[in-house]
Amino acid sequence: MLDRRRFLSSTAALAGALALPNRLFAQLASAPPSLPDPSQYTNNEDGYWSELRKQFLIPADEVYLNNGTVGSSPAPVLRAIFDGYNSTEKLDQQDPEDYPIWGYAAWNEFRDPLASFIGCSRDEIALLRNATEANSYIANGIDMKGGDEVLMTDQEHPGGEQPWQLRAKRYGVIIKKVILPKPVQNSGQVLNLFGDAIGPRTRVMFFSHITTVTGVVLPAKELCSLARSKGILSAVDGAHVPGMMRLNVRDLGCDLYSSSPHKWLQAPKGSGFLYVRDEVIDRIWNTIATEGWDEPKLRAERFQRIGSSNVPALWGLRAAIQLANQIGMDRIERRHRELCDYILGKKRGAESWTSPDATLRCAIATVNVPSIQRMDLENWLWKTHKIRIRGGEPSKLRLSTPYYLQKKEIDRFLEKFDEYKLGPSKA
Repeated sequence: MLDRRRFLSSTAALAGALALPNRLFAQLASAPPSLPDPSQYTNNEDGYWSELRKQFLIPADEVYLNNGTVGSSPAPVLRAIFDGYNSTEKLDQQDPEDYPIWGYAAWNEFRDPLASFIGCSRDEIALLRNATEANSYIANGIDMKGGDEVLMTDQEHPGGEQPWQLRAKRYGVIIKKVILPKPVQNSGQVLNLFGDAIGPRTRVMFFSHITTVTGVVLPAKELCSLARSKGILSAVDGAHVPGMMRLNVRDLGCDLYSSSPHKWLQAPKGSGFLYVRDEVIDRIWNTIATEGWDEPKLRAERFQRIGSSNVPALWGLRAAIQLANQIGMDRIERRHRELCDYILGKKRGAESWTSPDATLRCAIATVNVPSIQRMDLENWLWKTHKIRIRGGEPSKLRLSTPYYLQKKEIDRFLEKFDEYKLGPSKA
């Protein structure tokens, strides 16, 4: 039997849970209903970005420096997700055989804006859930024999490398790694390293457009051209790129491209894509098989036949693209580079792993600070000062600079970083 105290406690918990949606909707209602006037960008650029900051649910007293892991979806994206639920969950489609299940149909209303945003045709795009899923399609889908090589860097994300490690363990494919300098000095250095590493058994070049370890923007166009000249497939992990900087996959000349727009495009978590150049679509096997997997006429659509998935996430992805287009990717990229340069200019004697070549960096500044233990610093900054960063053992700091970040927030991080370095008291 439920006693009175437990009943009151459970009732209070239930009331709190039921109040959560109301609080969320209240936060969305308090966000500005529209973006700042574009003319404000010309008249008061800092004020323009400050107004855009109000579109995010990140509390005003929190400094968030980790879009490299995951971004915060702003109000227009969240509203679109809720609109998607409101539309799909009525289950009142005109056609009695039509159901809102992403994973069994073309969903061109979502593929079209994405294709336009990244510079390809809808038939070359598959809507997936993240870059890891897309990279698994790539590693599993290319015909390779035991002893064939895939060439990658030593700075790949586990979601890019591990699908190949599985392929190597199961089928004897060889993984060969290019060791990237920290920092990479220039594009020629990278091209020489890859060129020297290519061998007679190299079948695939797989590399991150922007690496997760240091944030270096690799010369993807030149690397894809190198691969093409050698008859090698080029597969690019672009998890960080959409929304951080301009992207045109056709111009890059890659054969395959994967991404997780939940980072810099700030799309919903669980929205991703795989681009497959039309000329190589028929060379790629499906990894997940359901109706349509063996229909060539579907082109890249057959790779998004993955079974029941969450359609409102696609509403949010479309809204994220619309938001980026409304602000302007040129403005966004310029802002990203400006903030990255701002934080790098105040690196406090740290060893920079960010490229000195401005074309090989954008919105991630990475430094090594041997005098600190990064997890101790991370915990102290977050639990004491509501500043969130990310790094790597033992003393690497990877600092993301999304467009809505304010320079005063960067200064606050630097102030607390200096305070931390004063000594064990961290007073």
